[in-house]
Formats: sequence, C-alpha cells, structure tokens
Amino acid sequence: MIGMNIRVLRKKHKMSQEMLAEKVNVSRQTVAKWESEEALPDIHKGKMLADIFQVTLDQLSDDMSIEDVKQLGPKGRQFFGVVKVGERGQIVIPKQAREMYQIHAGDKLVVLGDDAAKGLAILKSDRFLEFADMIRNAESAGEEPE
Repeated sequence: MIGMNIRVLRKKHKMSQEMLAEKVNVSRQTVAKWESEEALPDIHKGKMLADIFQVTLDQLSDDMSIEDVKQLGPKGRQFFGVVKVGERGQIVIPKQAREMYQIHAGDKLVVLGDDAAKGLAILKSDRFLEFADMIRNAESAGEEPE
C-alpha cells in the first residue's frame, strides 16, 4: 500500500529512486525497500515524503489503486473526474466530492468564475455567506468613526 504509493508518486513526479533518496536523506536502497514494502518509512520520513509529493500523510498511507494515486492532486486539492454538461447546463457532482464536502440534495451552491483561467468554482452558499459576513465585519471594524 504505502510502498506502491511511493513508487507511483515518485514516477509521477519523474524522480529516480536516487533523486528521492537524496531529498529524504536516505540511501537509494532504503527507497527501494520502502517501495517493495520490505521496510516502512518512519513518521518523520513519511511527512517528508508527503511534502515532497504534495499530498497528505493520510493520502500517502491510504490503500489506493494505482489509478487513485495517479489522480492525486496537490495537497488540499482534489481531482474527482470529468463531468458532462447537460443541454440545460446541469452537471452531476461526483459522489466522492458530495460525500467529502457534505453536499446534499437541496443544498444551495454558489458558482464563481475566473475570466483569465476560464474556470469555475462551486462552493456551498452557507460557507460563502459566512466568509462574506466575516469580510464585512472586518471592514466595518476597521473603519474610523466620522
């Protein structure tokens, strides 16, 4: 599990065992043993590996398929797959994303766009409104009385 994840992530980042070993301050043989699961990295080395691969320690140690590991995005960013836009603009949010972000039928979502990136972001409206209130409160607290 962790050995396969290390091997797939190392290859995804186009690193040799030697290159990874240098970054983690171990021998190439140690990396080979981790990948073959003859040995496991200690927690400190595991954290270093997670940082190098830009994943969480949980993701590094999870029991994932090779495809799951290949699709891992940078830490804090997820890739849930591709969705198809229907004739009326509807999309189906993948189940894994709905579960992770606790999106349920009837929830209201905010859709934001970025002209430069030609991208969209979707977030739960309650979180967006909390954030907007926080900004509004910070601005009013910073204003000087007239």
